[in-house]
This record gives sequence, C-alpha cells and structure tokens, in this order.
Amino acid sequence: MSTLTLLLMAPVEKGNQVVVEYTGTLEDGSVFDSTDEHNGEPLIFVTDSGMMIPGFDDAVIGMEVGEEKEITLEPKDAYGDYDERAVQKVPKSNFPKNFNPETGMMLQLGTPDGHRFVARVAEVEDDTVTLDMNHELAGKVLNFKIKMLEYGEQDERSEHTCGPECGDECGGSCGHDEE
Repeated sequence: MSTLTLLLMAPVEKGNQVVVEYTGTLEDGSVFDSTDEHNGEPLIFVTDSGMMIPGFDDAVIGMEVGEEKEITLEPKDAYGDYDERAVQKVPKSNFPKNFNPETGMMLQLGTPDGHRFVARVAEVEDDTVTLDMNHELAGKVLNFKIKMLEYGEQDERSEHTCGPECGDECGGSCGHDEE
C-alpha cells in the first residue's frame, strides 16, 4: 500500500487524485478501452475536475482502496446523445490540395480561437467531405468495471493523463502531452 493511501482513511472525495484500473465495454460486451490497452498503466485523474466523463467521475466518489465496482452509464452521463447537427458537409476546396480523405479517417481540426476537436470522415463525395464531429461513443450505453488502487492529494502524475474521456484519437487535444 502506498504512502498516498495511508494518509487518507476516508473514502474518495471530490478533488482527490485517484488511481484506478478499468475496463469499458459496450452493451454487446466488446471492450472499447481498458488499462490493459494502455500497457497496464493505471488511469490517474482528479475527481470533479472535468478530466473525466461525468458518470465515471461520479462513480469513484465514495470508493475505498481495493474496492471494485461495475457501473452502467447512459449517454447523458458519458459522451451525450448522438447529435445529427454535428454532421456537416464541407466543400473539398476547404481542405489542402494534397489532402486525400477516406471514409473512417480521423482528423484533428481547430477553430480560429485555438480550440481543437476531432472529426471522423463519414463520407467522401466528388465535391464534399461529410465530417462527423460526434464522439465515437456518443449515443452509446457504456459499462465500466473499476478497481480503486489508491487515492489522496493531487500530485504531478495527474497533470498528463488521458483515459476514457479522450480515446485513442486524442492527439493531445485534451491537454495531455503525448510521450
């Protein structure tokens, strides 16, 4: 047991840094993310900081070291409902001349004010590219198995951590520096 855990005997509270193992599955049982897919490295985040999807964040509040929990999150507590307004046709002329879009391709886009987001190429036509800016898990019910490894005061480990909230397509857009 780490020193971090020994210092705090109360259950996890808002603002604590937590270290968890997790597996996320869809309704059909397929795994969409897990600590195993990240070289077995545990997920480290600060509760109630906006680093995680709301339902996952809420689920760890009150947990204790060694405790395991299984939760089911409706879309409203995860990545939201699928929004048809987030699917837009963009003229090919808006892209660089050497850009060759393919269906399924993930693109990192930016707004004039510097905000970055990810879009998936949903369809390619002669003069347009249809972009889907919904998160790939939007509209889906998510199941998680979570095991609390340790928790306590925030330290430098929580500053560069991604997990179920950003997926593999993050590319640093969540503020995490890829190593």
